[in-house]
Amino acid sequence: MIAFLVVLLALAYAVLQAVHALPHWLNPFSEQTKDRSGPAVLQSIQNISRYEAATGQFQVVVDLEKDAQFLPSQIRGRRTLFVGTGSVDSYVDFSHLGNGAVTTDKNRTSVTIRLPHARLEKTNLDTKRSYVFAQERGLFDRIGDFFSSNPNQQQQMYQLAAQKIQDAAGASGLAARADENTKQMIMNLLRGLGFKNVTVTYATSP
Repeated sequence: MIAFLVVLLALAYAVLQAVHALPHWLNPFSEQTKDRSGPAVLQSIQNISRYEAATGQFQVVVDLEKDAQFLPSQIRGRRTLFVGTGSVDSYVDFSHLGNGAVTTDKNRTSVTIRLPHARLEKTNLDTKRSYVFAQERGLFDRIGDFFSSNPNQQQQMYQLAAQKIQDAAGASGLAARADENTKQMIMNLLRGLGFKNVTVTYATSP
């Protein structure tokens, strides 16, 4: 019985491979794509009062393996190597400046400004530069992929890559670089306005 099942699965796999090898116009399972989407609709506009102070570019290789508990990986299993490329922006939100954040002396030659620390934006994953590098699939998974797509698998790879990039950005010192860049920008701006002594402090800890 087991030998018959193996032979049947092998025949099914051979048929699927042969169908894939057919020219597009002869393949009964070939697909045509038609875009019937409507125009984009503007939902809202928000004022932006923040300074984009630094951007980090990241790349990560996600190695995700899924196995069946009682079946060998050749029959049921999947291992995917996914290369994720994306960026993380670090910004300072000036809308959080409170009362007394900027103080000057009587002669208006010295100024002190208290800034909030820089924050990290969510990962912007570049889908055009993110791709499946390699994939190993069991026989059942190959047959299943032939008859239906698996958007959840792709979405999971995107989410894992984005989270790993976000974690790397948090440990990279990107926010500290944004703090320093913002400080230099503010000091140059205020000195250009005539202040001789410029002091930049931070209102809260990072």
